Amino acid sequence: MTLISVTEVANFLGVKNQRVERLERESLLASKAKDSQGKPLFDRNEVEKYKEFAERVGGI
Repeated sequence: MTLISVTEVANFLGVKNQRVERLERESLLASKAKDSQGKPLFDRNEVEKYKEFAERVGGI
């Protein structure tokens, strides 16, 4: 499992950091851990699956 930061997820999905944090808060994208500043870290594989699913249902 490779953990990536909010910024990395935002860049991958093409959205702002705030959008990623909202997705996590709304349990649409689950974080796996927290960094030293308390920001969520995400599993790269799950982010890729989320992007694929979101594109199929109309976008992120």
